[in-house]
Amino acid sequence: MATNATVLTVDGPHGPREVRISSPDRVLWPELGLTKLDLARYIAAVGGPFVAANGDRPVSLQRFPDGIDGEMFFSKNPPKGAPDHVRSVTVTYPSARAHPQLVIDEPATAVWAVQMNTIVFHPWPSRAGNPDFPDQLRIDLDPQPGTDFGDAVPAAVEMRAILAEVGLTGWLKTSGNRGIHVYAPIEPTHEFLDVRHAVIAAARELERRMPDRVTTSWWKEERGQRVFADFNQANRDRTIAGAYSPRALPHAPVSCPLTWEELEAANPRDFTVLTVPERLRTQGDPWADMHARPGTIDTLLAWWQRDLDAGLGELPFPPDFPKMPGEPPRVQPSRARNPEPENQART
Repeated sequence: MATNATVLTVDGPHGPREVRISSPDRVLWPELGLTKLDLARYIAAVGGPFVAANGDRPVSLQRFPDGIDGEMFFSKNPPKGAPDHVRSVTVTYPSARAHPQLVIDEPATAVWAVQMNTIVFHPWPSRAGNPDFPDQLRIDLDPQPGTDFGDAVPAAVEMRAILAEVGLTGWLKTSGNRGIHVYAPIEPTHEFLDVRHAVIAAARELERRMPDRVTTSWWKEERGQRVFADFNQANRDRTIAGAYSPRALPHAPVSCPLTWEELEAANPRDFTVLTVPERLRTQGDPWADMHARPGTIDTLLAWWQRDLDAGLGELPFPPDFPKMPGEPPRVQPSRARNPEPENQART
């Protein structure tokens, strides 16, 4: 039986490949009328910078079979029926289970993932050949209710200064929503827990310098109208949307790398599936040289130890993690302060 499908020719390092796109007219972003084929063409158009940012890494796929308003699921194992040029790498999760994850080596692989209804790509901060040792330090600056992108801008600028003080170079991108992601390339010599501690050290320093505007409080009830420096995105198997990845929001935004000179005047809503290809064509990729000069987290780990010695201990882990050494109780502070009497009737 005939099916509605089209074939997209995608250029890459091994020459052009043909990728079949089924249901090309399926609308993914109803507000804009953008289709599955539109998304495939976007990924093909930004393919080089997309692979430079997200390639050679384990990647989780956030898939939307019926568009952004339908059901969603994360695919960690590579989808069935992968072409011969698609590879995977086995990674270990916090539970100690190990599974293969997709690795993107060329634009055609990313377009094939779109064929499998992927909208958001979530790469690990480590390389496929060394998945237990991150080569990126990532800091997610997440505006809380009552704050917005503009509140994250000065926090990102100060974080850049902090990273420079410890010998690291900060690179930034929009989150694709209201936040800002600050990255620093690092030598892959420390495992995930060490990198998490380095992120906490940097986040605590940012909080000290901007206490009324930045928080490291894990519990939402304690954050207030501040920007949350989300240290838990540095954990194993915790990922954020990759550079040039679309986001599942009505205006089809993209998590877009920026130069630091652009940041203050930037509007994250300007960077979308419709606008980013032309931006890359005319302005180039701000992240083109990102990994040319990686640094180390040695000074940040010294800060972590300094804070430990001063009585600042470990911070909470995500709820699906096993209980970790030194971790505080996993209970909301309000519940800890007001425990429910054992004989109180539940309603």
